[in-house]
Amino acid sequence: MKVILRADVDGVGMKGDVIDVADGFGRNKLIPQGLAFKASAGAERQAEHMRRSRELKDAADRSVAEEMATRLVNRPVTIAAKAGEAGKLFGSVTSSDISNALKEQANITIDRHVIQLHEPIKELGTHLVMVKVHADVAFPVTVEVVAD
Repeated sequence: MKVILRADVDGVGMKGDVIDVADGFGRNKLIPQGLAFKASAGAERQAEHMRRSRELKDAADRSVAEEMATRLVNRPVTIAAKAGEAGKLFGSVTSSDISNALKEQANITIDRHVIQLHEPIKELGTHLVMVKVHADVAFPVTVEVVAD
């Protein structure tokens, strides 16, 4: 069955894509949930318009992400935390803490889910954290954890 996606579907495709799926998958999941509609000649022209608008939006999002990256790459973010004598933190610094610090210090709102912190920071010092705000734009942010 040939369908046109109305929304991004993980593992299947993106909005505006014309794809072939199994008949049952299209009839029982994609079409009833409003994620796709059956392809026809007129619908394929509509899909082309959906793809163009997606590409324009993606280009705008990418330029915003690149501008954000240039503002944050050379700007360290300082987070104060309680620590013991050996430099170990009593708690930890999480991606949520980094997101809040970026909002306060750089006036930039970044979702905590795009901050790639494999495990919480548990010691004082300077740490490099990757931030991926767009599929094509990832940049490092310097996080300085100081004693409170």
